[in-house]
Amino acid sequence: MMKGCQNECPAGGCTGGATKQVTESFKAADLIIKPATTFKEKPDPSGLVFGTVFTDNMLTVEWSLTSGWEKPNIKPLENLSLHPASSSLHYAVEPRGETEENLVPMVWLNEYTLFEGMKAYRGVDGKIRLFRPTLNMDRMLRSAARATLPCFDKEELLECIRKLVEVEKEWVPHSTSASLYIRPTLIGTEPSLGVKKPTKALLYVILSPVGPYFASGSFNPVSLWADPKYVRAWKGGTGDCKLGGNYGSSIYAQREAIELGCQQVLWLYGEDHQITEVGTMNLFLYWENEDGEEELATPPLDGIILPGVTRQSILELARKWGEFKVSERYITMSDLTAALEENRVKEMFGAGTACVVCPISKILYKGKNLHIPTMENGPQLATRFLNQLTDIQYGREDSEWTLLVS
Repeated sequence: MMKGCQNECPAGGCTGGATKQVTESFKAADLIIKPATTFKEKPDPSGLVFGTVFTDNMLTVEWSLTSGWEKPNIKPLENLSLHPASSSLHYAVEPRGETEENLVPMVWLNEYTLFEGMKAYRGVDGKIRLFRPTLNMDRMLRSAARATLPCFDKEELLECIRKLVEVEKEWVPHSTSASLYIRPTLIGTEPSLGVKKPTKALLYVILSPVGPYFASGSFNPVSLWADPKYVRAWKGGTGDCKLGGNYGSSIYAQREAIELGCQQVLWLYGEDHQITEVGTMNLFLYWENEDGEEELATPPLDGIILPGVTRQSILELARKWGEFKVSERYITMSDLTAALEENRVKEMFGAGTACVVCPISKILYKGKNLHIPTMENGPQLATRFLNQLTDIQYGREDSEWTLLVS
């Protein structure tokens, strides 16, 4: 990597410039490990609330334009000390429930804070595994380039994360219905109110044990509110990156959905009300399409959709099975309502790291409740994806998709 590189880096890594001094990325071999000497009690996974309990240690790596990356550190979990003018505090999660016409000028409010979400699983054989972590590293590097934050070596970061999980291995729940959530985060820390590329940044990783996504342990469907007055992302924006502002700006609409008796937002886009994502998940529709074909469809990666790891895994599994058509295509609310009227919809579900798959049973759209017959149909396909993916994650099925931690 180039020392202090502030160029637009490609997804594959940092290229720097001819006049910059060359320096290496931080290296896992240089990792300084000074772990906690006092330990918190491990919680019962069945009683956990997502993201509220944290392990004893964290990983930190500092960066500056003048010095490049410092050595990575594993140290006791502690509060961050930031200047009140730090760029990430001012230009990350400010917008609230913006309408589409107001979003473009607010693109800078989406910068300077990005993160990833991944998990470590304790398998039935006692081994700890990460699920497709290189895809998370690829996406995090793309997000860093889009946010004008410093590039890094993906393999070195992954090895640092693996070592952190190894240090915290007793925090990985001894359960096949729980896991250790991993949150790599990169923020701009330059003490300046200027809207510009930051000259200082902090990369850190924290860990949180999480229990079952569904508190009852059952496969509960969710209801959605679909209204085009709010959009999650827009063409030319940052919807395909995991930036903090994408999530902060969704809370306002999520609150309105709850007030209307729904659990999540079904994000629409454009005059034709294209279906994009559900809450913070990718969306899948299993149906008989307009041509009478049995099809699993999900919106294409056109810059609006986040390229989810679970999304990619579901597509690859379905194509490997070869039992029905698999498409990345646009789906509008008109397409869906027509299919419902003609009894062509089989299942609809969200997909993401938190729940793997989440069935959908109802959509509130234009004042009417649309019943989605997901649960009446099993849901056979959603359950099949859930079972195969969790079999891989918990070591019941061997797969090249997992990386052993210990």
